[in-house]
Parts: sequence; C-alpha cells; structure tokens
Amino acid sequence: MEENLADIATSSPSKQLINLYDIWARGGSALIITGHVMVDRLAMSGPGDVALDADSDLTAFQEWAAVTKSHGAQVWMQINHPGRQMRTDLGQQAYAPSAIPLNVGGASRLFCQPKAMSDDMIESVIDKFVATACLAEQAGFDGVEVHSAHGYLLSQFLSPLANKRTDRWGGSPENRARLLFSVVRGIRAAVKTSFTLAVKLNSADFQRGGFSPADAVDVVRTLNTMGVDCIELSGGNYESPAMGGQAAKSDSTIAREAYFLEFAREIAAVATVPLMLTGGISRREVMEEVLDAGVDIVGLATALALVPDLPVRLQRGERLPLAKTTVPNWSSKTLASAANIGVVKWNMRKHSKGKKVTYQIWPVFAFIIELFLNWRRAREFKQTRTIKTD
Repeated sequence: MEENLADIATSSPSKQLINLYDIWARGGSALIITGHVMVDRLAMSGPGDVALDADSDLTAFQEWAAVTKSHGAQVWMQINHPGRQMRTDLGQQAYAPSAIPLNVGGASRLFCQPKAMSDDMIESVIDKFVATACLAEQAGFDGVEVHSAHGYLLSQFLSPLANKRTDRWGGSPENRARLLFSVVRGIRAAVKTSFTLAVKLNSADFQRGGFSPADAVDVVRTLNTMGVDCIELSGGNYESPAMGGQAAKSDSTIAREAYFLEFAREIAAVATVPLMLTGGISRREVMEEVLDAGVDIVGLATALALVPDLPVRLQRGERLPLAKTTVPNWSSKTLASAANIGVVKWNMRKHSKGKKVTYQIWPVFAFIIELFLNWRRAREFKQTRTIKTD
C-alpha cells in the first residue's frame, strides 16, 4: 500500500510509520510486505513516500525491519519507481517508456507530462532497483517485492498502451518485459540466495489493448525460470483503478471480494512458484475459496488497514468486524477510487497514532481530508528539497 507516512525531509520511515508496522506485527500476519518504497528520491509517487537509495541513512530502515519482525513475521520491502505516475506539485520531472501522459479525465493535469527514457536512463533504473534491494538486505529485511503492477514504471513498460518504443525495450511482448526481467536478474545475482525475491504483477490492466491476462501468463512462465520465490497477482492502474474494487462487476460474493480470482486460476495453472492474490479479500470463506483455487498465499491490504489484528482474530475463530470499505458509486472511477483510498489512509493514520477507530469516515470526507494533506505534504516536500539544493 501507500501509507504516505514517511519523514518528508529525508524520505525515511518516520516514527509514525514504524508505529503502524508495530501494530501490524502484533496482529498475527505471517508475512508483512511494506508499502511501496521508491528506488530513487528524485522520482517520487507522492511526498509522503519512503525512498531508499544511496543517499539514505539505514538507521530508520533497520528499526523498521526489526519492529516489523519482532513478533515472528517475515518482512519484505516492496520496491518501486513511479514512471509517469508522478504528481506535478512535487516539482520533479517524470520519465516513462514513451512520452504519453496519464489519461484520468479532469485529474490528468495533476500528473506530470513524462519524457521518454533514454537507453542509459533505463540501465540506470535497473541499477537503482538492484541497489535498493541490496540496501534492504543490509537493513535486515527478509526480501523484496518488485512492484510491476498498478501502472507504475515496470508495469508501464509491459503495457502496449504506455510503451510505444521501437527499440529493444518496446514492441513485442518479450521486449516490453525486458526491463522487468533485467531487474529480476540483477537483484537475484546481487543478493543472497536466502533473501526472498518476489514480483507483484497485474493479472490484467483492464484497459482495451493493454496488458492482458494472456500477457500475464507469458510473463509468469518466464519468471518461473528466474529464481523468483513468489508472484503476487493484482490488477488495474490509475487510469483503470481495478485494485480499488472497480473491476468487480459480478453479483457473486466471491467475485466482489476477490477481484482477480478468475485470472489467478488461469495463472495458477502455469505457475511453478507460489502465488499470492490480493484485492478486496476480507472474510474467511473468501480466503478459503482463494486457496482452493490453487493460490498459495492470501494477501490482505485494506482488511488489515481497517482491522490490524485480523489474522489473530481469524485464528481464534472470533466474530469479526467488517474489514471492508464501500467504494462510492460515483461516475468517475478515478475519484471513487481516490475516496476509497482516502478511507484506508484515514484508518492507517489513526492506527499509527495509537488511536482506536470507533467509526468509519464517509468517503467524501476522507477524499477532502486527503486532498488537504496531499497539498500540505507537497508544499513541505518542495520546501525541504529547495533548502537542500540551496
């Protein structure tokens, strides 16, 4: 997830963020995957994101790993690069496979016009992913998860809609997957064999002409051979926010809670490494259905943001509170998804401060609060970067 709880001046884990992971560590999860960590502080998805690169002080990262592992869970760092999914108010230049901006209707102006990456830039990004993975290993994390979903940079290269290149990084499915495979090979060669390497992959982009389930199957076939330890399946991107529940059209309870299960069944048929499925899962019966479909690991995100000790409660057989948000039925899927994410972040902020969540905020209020906090964080981000430059 994206907590937006970093120390904005340093892009390191803040005390508030570490407190949140302490609560999750006590909640009984077997594995905790961090919210995405940027591999380059000059390419940030949001001003409250964590970044781990050559300029980072590892002290806070070491504490983050130690606290998260303190109750027996493994912890993997999810590592990412935003590509064109960068906000204009950060004052940074966005780069992408091609100079194609995001199309999210009226909100498009909030995102940068990207420049197409040169071959040297692409090679530099590979090096940055590898460097961040090595730093995560030094800091005490048990593994990394390479984020190649949700429309971020590696996912952009996979998409024929975002990647219009005609060189070795674009065109054929093999060329479009070259960046992801290069990152995976680089990390696997640089870290210990005991250090877990996972990949987060879209089962589909849910866009006509975009990255398809058939493309996902082909990518998984290759990842099977590359020393990857786990593949997490999700779906959607900023332009088609299926990861926020917008893909669930079926009246089936299972389909409405496990958004990508249908595609996971197809991928499970060819995967030889463990599969994890995330996307709306919150109830025991749905988790059991997911496992029965051939998926090895149930991924919980929103459910843990709402009920941090959900795993412990499941193990005790307790009657559980509702661990699911209601996505607003707004005409703009992008705004509805943003409001839903605002509810999730409101809960995470409460937990990080040690406060009990006694009611659920309305999505429209959460959306307004998140807009204000984004404005304030962006202003602070630009101020700290300006001072540092001067």
